[in-house]
Amino acid sequence: MNPGNATFEESMARLEQIVRTMERGEAPLEESLKLFQEGTELVRKCGKLLDEAQLQVKKIMTAQDGSPVEEDFRDEA
Repeated sequence: MNPGNATFEESMARLEQIVRTMERGEAPLEESLKLFQEGTELVRKCGKLLDEAQLQVKKIMTAQDGSPVEEDFRDEA
């Protein structure tokens, strides 16, 4: 998998694989450090993809005349 071209889902799957490998604690220190670095990069990439997706999400609302109105997505949490 080329990390630069990976989809969000592919990146998350790889990140989960890295976490499982590290949780088992069987990787040598050098390999663990490489996995940690790769995982950190994947977290950043996935965060960026989520931020970009959030900017594209629009709420569709109905105006008083019944026509659709687009409203920027706002996280209401």
